[in-house]
Amino acid sequence: MRHIYSGKVREIYSDGADLLLVASDRVSVYDVVLPTPIPDKGALLTQLSVWWFAELADVAPNHLISATDVPAELAGRAMRCRRLDMVPFECIARGYLAGSGLREYSATGAISGVELPPGLAEGSRLPEPIFTPTTKVSDGGHDAPATFAQVAAEVGVETAESLRALTLEVYRRGAERAAAGGIIVADTKLEFGHSPDGVLTLADEVLTPDSSRFWPADEWQPGRPQHAYDKQFVRDWAAGTGWDKKPPAPELPADVVTATRARYVDAYEKLTGTVWRG
Repeated sequence: MRHIYSGKVREIYSDGADLLLVASDRVSVYDVVLPTPIPDKGALLTQLSVWWFAELADVAPNHLISATDVPAELAGRAMRCRRLDMVPFECIARGYLAGSGLREYSATGAISGVELPPGLAEGSRLPEPIFTPTTKVSDGGHDAPATFAQVAAEVGVETAESLRALTLEVYRRGAERAAAGGIIVADTKLEFGHSPDGVLTLADEVLTPDSSRFWPADEWQPGRPQHAYDKQFVRDWAAGTGWDKKPPAPELPADVVTATRARYVDAYEKLTGTVWRG
């Protein structure tokens, strides 16, 4: 087993023909890793992704080989995965107005070139889910909005159309399943790659609190910030400290760590219908 990459949250190892994706307890906001870990976060992200890969197996093939055939010291937080030729875009589906999408809409009336009706407020449900890809950059950089035309120019129209269709269907299925647990999936980020035989394959993590905005359905109210099951809670805390969003990041207080972990656990339990025993 050979270490080949360190990301903001994940470590990647080469193990023969396979890759091992290991989720740490690190948390990042504004593209900066904070010095304070969130206990169990890596295991929660891994186990939730494994659950979603099974739930979505009929929508898209995925890169997961095994979540149990991993070294003992990585058990619970590692996935053995197929190697893929990754698509150079992050595929984002949005069903509600929030985050960078809200900022872009407020400035232009559109997100990633998709025109939206006027008068939408923060937290508004969109008329229908939209595909809003971004460029994919290395750690330390900032993703930038991309239009469907830009994706098509880079990967070809057929692949771009498949990416859009798969992203929106994963979002639709995920949002429907989450709604049964009382959770709104406001948006989600997906990654895809091509298998050696050219099949578009779902990769990385899927519908986790790190890659999605989860809101409690019974508290949703457009026109204001929403309660978040995801790391938006940490973003909000960090924004209130006066930190300039550049390294080094501030330490998280114990109460923020506890509350953030509780949100991750709550999301896991509501989505899967099982008690977290990590």
